[in-house]
Amino acid sequence: MSVLVQEKPDTSVQATATPLLSVDGLKTYFKTSGGLFKAVDGVSFSVEAGKTLAIVGESGCGKSVTAMSIMRLVPEPPGETVAGSIRYAGDELIGKSRREIEDLRGAEISMIFQEPMTSLNPVARVGAQIAEGLKRHKGMTDAQARERAIEMLRLVRIPSPETRVDEFPHQMSGGMRQRVMIAIALACDPKLLIADEPTTALDVTIQAQILELLRSLQDKLKTAIILITHDLGVVAENAHRVVVMYAGRVVETAPVDAIFSDAQHPYTLGLLASVPRFDDDAERLLTIPGSVPHPAHMPAGCRFSPRCTLATSKCTAEEPPLRSVASGHEVACWLAPIEKHGS
Repeated sequence: MSVLVQEKPDTSVQATATPLLSVDGLKTYFKTSGGLFKAVDGVSFSVEAGKTLAIVGESGCGKSVTAMSIMRLVPEPPGETVAGSIRYAGDELIGKSRREIEDLRGAEISMIFQEPMTSLNPVARVGAQIAEGLKRHKGMTDAQARERAIEMLRLVRIPSPETRVDEFPHQMSGGMRQRVMIAIALACDPKLLIADEPTTALDVTIQAQILELLRSLQDKLKTAIILITHDLGVVAENAHRVVVMYAGRVVETAPVDAIFSDAQHPYTLGLLASVPRFDDDAERLLTIPGSVPHPAHMPAGCRFSPRCTLATSKCTAEEPPLRSVASGHEVACWLAPIEKHGS
């Protein structure tokens, strides 16, 4: 395997641990002129305090909609969470009022969005944008919020924070804008941080710096992180547990070491095989044939079966449930456990 999994403490599933966040049977659909889009269709997972859960999959698999559903940011209409449970610290979020969710959002649960240039307000100074949540959730005065904003800019390693606090987003580089987004998200010391492709628009060097920053802040603040990404290298270096999504469903979930050493779903295996290798034994870069099905026209049976070289008649007729194949390792595949040759 080409991706090196760094050793992390306590990656095993703790049967006695109470998850900080539990998502169970989440379904978020969109009603459009093209039909009913089942963007998230029965997704379940949990994340513990101080741990990182990675959600991976191709574009269009439902990763970002899952995050937006947790944050209650899905536009209604056309979107709607039609079923499922989202429990934070044991408290059910589905059914809470908009005001109750706004009290949680930013204070207890925060989110870093994909593109800081479109997420930040272009006509507001970055310090004011950090201060907004502090005044809303912490009751700080303008002066107190400004000092905290400078402190947060220093924490995310932006040089000269006393000066930068009064700059506009367009005066900063892409890496600095992403750091500002992190500062906004962490200003109120949330217990859960959702990072949706936080390094997509950044070059490799800045990406490494941002990820190292998130790791160090997690160690310091004990924040739980849901990391949404398509980059398996990022997953290997940062996650404790992995959820693999395909076409709105979870197809595999396991501790990070099990995903890289003993993946069981053909889709997960395809993702791993598509990771570039640079050793002497590297073969031609592999790809998964076909594309993710249209959300309004899902195939019968296993949703991955049209692209799966191992699919049987049962795979194309019956949708497989998510079932356990090892401790803490669940797979939605009729063929699992899959015997892998030459691995």
